[in-house]
Amino acid sequence: MTARQPRRLLRPLIYAATVATVGGGVLYYSYRPRNIPGSDPAVVPPRFGPDGTIAPPRFPKVKSRVEQIADLKRSAGTSQSSDTTDSPFSSLFRSGSQIHNGKTEVEEPYDLLIIGGGATGSGIALDAATRGLRVACIERDDFSSGTSSKSTKLVHGGVRYLEKAVWELDYNQYKLVKEALRERKYFLDTAPHLSSWLPIMLPIQKWWQAPYFWMGTKAYDFLAGSEGIESSYFLTKSKALEAFPMLKRNNVVGALVYYDGAHNDSRMNVSIAMTAALYGATVVNHMEVVGLEKDASGNLCGARVKDLVQEKNGKRTEEFTIKAKGIINATGPFTDSIRKMDDQTVDEIVAPSSGVHVILPGYYSPANMGLIDPKTSDGRVIFFLPWQGNTIAGTTDAPTEISQNPIAGEEEINWILSEIRGYLAPDINVRRGDVLAAWSGIRPLVRDPKAKNTESLVRNHLITISDSGLLTCAGGKWTTYRQMAEEAVDDAIPQYGLRTGPVMQVPQISGTEMVDDAAPLDGTCQTHQVRLIGAHGYSKTLFINLIQHFGVETDVAKHLTESYGDRAWTVAALSAPTEKRFPVRGIRISPLYPFVDGEVRYAVRHEYAQTAVDVLARRTRLAFLNAQAALEALPTVIDLMAEELKWDGKRKDLEWRESVKFLASMGLAKSKLSVTRRDVESGKAAEYDEHERKLYSRHDRPADTIESDSKFKSGENPMIGKDSPANK
Repeated sequence: MTARQPRRLLRPLIYAATVATVGGGVLYYSYRPRNIPGSDPAVVPPRFGPDGTIAPPRFPKVKSRVEQIADLKRSAGTSQSSDTTDSPFSSLFRSGSQIHNGKTEVEEPYDLLIIGGGATGSGIALDAATRGLRVACIERDDFSSGTSSKSTKLVHGGVRYLEKAVWELDYNQYKLVKEALRERKYFLDTAPHLSSWLPIMLPIQKWWQAPYFWMGTKAYDFLAGSEGIESSYFLTKSKALEAFPMLKRNNVVGALVYYDGAHNDSRMNVSIAMTAALYGATVVNHMEVVGLEKDASGNLCGARVKDLVQEKNGKRTEEFTIKAKGIINATGPFTDSIRKMDDQTVDEIVAPSSGVHVILPGYYSPANMGLIDPKTSDGRVIFFLPWQGNTIAGTTDAPTEISQNPIAGEEEINWILSEIRGYLAPDINVRRGDVLAAWSGIRPLVRDPKAKNTESLVRNHLITISDSGLLTCAGGKWTTYRQMAEEAVDDAIPQYGLRTGPVMQVPQISGTEMVDDAAPLDGTCQTHQVRLIGAHGYSKTLFINLIQHFGVETDVAKHLTESYGDRAWTVAALSAPTEKRFPVRGIRISPLYPFVDGEVRYAVRHEYAQTAVDVLARRTRLAFLNAQAALEALPTVIDLMAEELKWDGKRKDLEWRESVKFLASMGLAKSKLSVTRRDVESGKAAEYDEHERKLYSRHDRPADTIESDSKFKSGENPMIGKDSPANK
């Protein structure tokens, strides 16, 4: 009896200690201190002079596009005159060329030639260059001109993929989510200025959904582990409506909020490409592959290309050959066209799927809270997210044909608007006229012959190598671009007999010798630690330094630091004086958005922008945010680029026509496709007829004066009609 009494006392203590330990562990895990990417001080803090003024940093330049093309030609032994000015980094990396008597001798082929300058192709170029390989990356259009600029702007593991993995017991889906959650953290670490954490609300419409959604979001948190940043949490109905007041009240009983990443996709893509260029890669846009070269044994050894910019300038363009030991095909939706250059008989492996997004004014969503509708009317998922001051909604998912600039159909646009009406408050009138821009992106999904519809296709990537040695990297998603690049280079090294090695002279990307990038470039993959251009000197307070030093407006300064990181110093310096007391610098190219003239100059000088669309769509995001505003800014952009690139009148006219045609794929009204520059400058381009006003105008026809307050007699006011809604 005496022995049992201590046991009776001990057992409750053990239970209590166990509960306390588990509960404490859960609480610590939920509320532990976390290092939020982008919240740290700048790796390279601003320097101050003796008088307390800021000394702007000086950054290295990439080779010019002309120099990069000369390097491409030298790979095939094409002689070049040596009077071209070398970049400061021409001698930093391994080179097989020597100059004698003003001529360049034959240079050895590139280790790798990458076709495609989207997220995957640019990522492969950066990975290979930081392993000490000699790399070239060419793109037919512009960096991020295809799928990579037309995403939902999320950096995410995929909550819906996790749900499928559980219900379908699909290990591949689970693996994709796990991989994406790891890559999400790398994304935010290497480019904190271009990416950030975003809380996303999951509305609960029935009480039974609460435990189901709670378990799903907690499983998502658990999978993220140390790669996560915030834990999901529950909101009561009142708190949910306080956080997202646009929600319909009568069918919401609460909400769960989980965290994912958001980013500026095309600026991220351009930054990856420019970082690769600084590490020694030859990176050229607007360079089209017209054929592949094979040696006597039938193995690929190069590609024939032509410079499309010369054609735009009205000059004769000669094809030339780029020699390389290995060729990688990373052309997204156009993967099969390159594969058929290699072998006409191959089966297609890409199942193209159209994803339509629309852009609405910012008042449709809170500034820092997104929303996901997990079950739309046809079972798909739709996101509703704040982005660049506006609201992005999408996406659809349907089979499509491949084209360079697909146009979003009215049926898809109206479907998205219909779904939005389903969960927004009834007093919010969701109108077609509120759509500022709409576009269709083509997802290069890997084809599964057993799949019945594209929505069931996994965004897994596929790496294949043809008999002649063409390595193709297809499929995947934006979030996993770095992992795809790493695997592609891993496969290319033994396939082509390449030798990696340490990068002995690392370029001073941060603009100072005093910063260690924390990435030991020893010949192995280190892209999870290589900070992208602009990341080193970025901090959340950098915009204050820009305001104080250059006198730019607050919203402009914030935009520049969040789009260019520490390179915002250079962009602001390239911005013209306003001749006003304030702002001192920065002339806006559109009065509605914080894009300024310095961005156009920076895009041309430092980011290889060659067309007005390059600037409007990929360097700034104006075309994606507001198609009409992009049209109105077009004359200014063309004039600024003409000054930089010495365009003549014919080239400026060509830019106008091609840019307006591109804006049609961004949702510009059909009647605007024939407008002239004079129409825009005179203000006629902003006029709509009654039918188009209902489709494209964000307001009703104005009644300027209410009749009861008018100085005119009833029916005599020339500014207002008798049947005006203002009089009813």
